[in-house]
Amino acid sequence: MIYDPILLILTLVFMGVGILVSSTLKGKFARYSREGMRSGLSGKEVAEKMLRDNGIYDVKVMSVQGQLTDHYNPADKTVNLSEDVYSGRHVAAAAVAAHECGHAVQHASAYQWLTMRSKLVPVVQISSMAMSFLTFGLAFLAYMTPSMTNTLLLIFIALQGMITLFSLITLPVEIDASRRALVWLDRAGITYGQEQADAKDALKWAAYTYVVSALASVATLIYFIMRFMGNNRED
Repeated sequence: MIYDPILLILTLVFMGVGILVSSTLKGKFARYSREGMRSGLSGKEVAEKMLRDNGIYDVKVMSVQGQLTDHYNPADKTVNLSEDVYSGRHVAAAAVAAHECGHAVQHASAYQWLTMRSKLVPVVQISSMAMSFLTFGLAFLAYMTPSMTNTLLLIFIALQGMITLFSLITLPVEIDASRRALVWLDRAGITYGQEQADAKDALKWAAYTYVVSALASVATLIYFIMRFMGNNRED
């Protein structure tokens, strides 16, 4: 029999790893935010140039509040850069701006993994809300009949399965966007020598956050599956 403390341990372990990776990422970006570039371009200028170089003229580059809040929105075709990235003239700004434009390039070229992820967004949003609502049910498993317990676990497996699928599909999307960004930064002469190496390092640590998230999601799904199988063996 697999007890609920295992889920708590999994959560704490991946939470700890996530905090470590996030802390390292912030440290990397703080370091590379102090590193100017010979090209002298701001994040906004880097983004606009990458879009033009890829023949994309219907995507706007916007400034948004917050730190590491940068993202590409395929719904309204906007590259949203945090204030420091938008106006910053340093390696971190160039790397992030180019990465987000990498998603715009994916969108323009109908990159299959991005298309799949976009289609899953509504399903994952519903699954996440349902998971949050049903989580309290775990506390009452001991008072449920075997059939009720198995039904709840099957629901968790289905919902977590969708979340896990989304997390796994996100990995190639993010890795490919970084690859496109680094290739373009080098080819366009935006980053030189050590600047290019540091941009690669920054994007590598950003990718690690998605890897940790995917692993945590897979581990949670495996837990629910094993719990369900364990209950059936006891029956």
